[in-house]
Amino acid sequence: MSERDDDRPGRARGATRRKVLGIGGALGLTAATGLSTAAALARHPPFTGDELRSAAPLPPAFQVPLPLPSALAPISTSGGIDRYEITQREAAVEILPGVRTPMWTYGGTFPGPTIESRRGRPVTVRHHNELPVPTVVHLHGGHTPASADGYPTDLVLPEGWPDPARTGRAGHGMSGHGMSGHGMSGHGASGMQGMRDPRAVVTRLTRDYTFPLDQRPALLWYHDHRMDFTAPAIWRGLAGMHIVRDDAEDSLGLPAGRRELPLMIADRVFTAAGALDYPALDPTLRGRPGVRDAYLAGVLGDVILVNGAPWPVHEVDAARYRLRVLNASNARHYELEAVTDNGRRLDLVQVGADQGLLAAPVAHRLLPIAPAERYDVVIDFAGVPVGGRVRVVNRLGSGRTRDVMAFRVAREATDESRVPRVLSRDLPAWRRSDAARVRELSFRAGRMHGGHGWLIDGRPFDPARTDVTVPLGDVEVWRLVADVHHPVHLHLVGFRVLSRGGRPPLPHDAGLKDTVSLRPGESAEIITRFDGYRGRYLFHCHNAEHEDMGMMANLEVV
Repeated sequence: MSERDDDRPGRARGATRRKVLGIGGALGLTAATGLSTAAALARHPPFTGDELRSAAPLPPAFQVPLPLPSALAPISTSGGIDRYEITQREAAVEILPGVRTPMWTYGGTFPGPTIESRRGRPVTVRHHNELPVPTVVHLHGGHTPASADGYPTDLVLPEGWPDPARTGRAGHGMSGHGMSGHGMSGHGASGMQGMRDPRAVVTRLTRDYTFPLDQRPALLWYHDHRMDFTAPAIWRGLAGMHIVRDDAEDSLGLPAGRRELPLMIADRVFTAAGALDYPALDPTLRGRPGVRDAYLAGVLGDVILVNGAPWPVHEVDAARYRLRVLNASNARHYELEAVTDNGRRLDLVQVGADQGLLAAPVAHRLLPIAPAERYDVVIDFAGVPVGGRVRVVNRLGSGRTRDVMAFRVAREATDESRVPRVLSRDLPAWRRSDAARVRELSFRAGRMHGGHGWLIDGRPFDPARTDVTVPLGDVEVWRLVADVHHPVHLHLVGFRVLSRGGRPPLPHDAGLKDTVSLRPGESAEIITRFDGYRGRYLFHCHNAEHEDMGMMANLEVV
């Protein structure tokens, strides 16, 4: 298998969809020719997908105040377990100023309410499904038993949905709809919907998810994970944050309280009436999965939302702030930069990754972040004069997608926070020599069921097939190979990045991660220990359209 060690995405602007990915030919060509085609694609703009355009009038940047998601209050804390309830329901949410947008929500808000928890203290969340379709909840980054991990066929059925025991369709309960492929843009294939999953655990109306949270403090997030329909469900609003804390982290002196800001970045598109636009083949999301051909590589929006607000602004003190950044976009990659209005760049001091604190801080001027990745950074506004503004920009964007949000320094303030030289001493020290085995897995476009798809090792997802079996407690090295951009996520475990293209990992690869962003034509090696729980888990691309179109595989821990 050929490799490309030095791919750096190009900076060309304004390329068309067909230049970026050549939809109509490049999917099949990439599968046939391997990484040589993908390496050529890497010379084009550093994203994979096509952008929808909003028909609604859009507000100017940096005028809407930054919302902060509310913390969900437990309904009970007895017995050493914090218990919560969330109702999944339709709601009209103000996203664009003065406009109500119909959304699917956790508890009526977008993002959903934030759950705050302590390391080692279990949490049970009872989800009520009042939406018109089945749902599944996955706690992304959670070290979670398989029964609560949100496997894509472990559905919570809504009122009136057909009994899957009668329909026999992978727990979906689909009722005679004409299926295309597994999200395959109407190519007439049989698709995944007809596949049985004898292990699916299906409930009606409610489900309790219990998370032990015996894991490092970190920013996690929860989102819908229904097979074939994850992408449109997240797009419609089913996403929220979950923060795990512990005493050791609290004692470090990092910025806290109102100087700690969770920031969920997501792109969206709006119709002239202010509704969300998405190129689904079946807008009801009840039967036929997939998107129109132009968006097979991923759906990109032209409105950048932070915590559900378009290009917001937030007033800050002249002090350090801790930004807990999540890329909850379906397919858009960002390269974040903090710059004052006079052009001075501020350091983004990374203190954490997907799975918690780094061993030591790492300073960045530019910070790339792929879908589902999280970065914990400290930014110091002390050198910015009162009244000054700091813009967070996306170096991979153009036009309006180049802006993300802004901070306006409102006042001088005392600041007792600090960024210690040593952040954590509990990071695992896995070595290559510890690995029981090395696996190589390819993530590539290809043909499936007569249509276009996204494959792992040449095969689309099948819930009835075990793809990788790992003994509990084993350390493994996985070598992941990509054709185009693929943010690869492992359920259950965190991992360390060992190399990219045979070279050392990049500075932003530091720490313990659960999602690694593979660039076009790139290979990366990761190492992890599969510990904690036995059962069926997943690994998949977190470009949500790729995931829905087959780029997901089963991991059995035995």
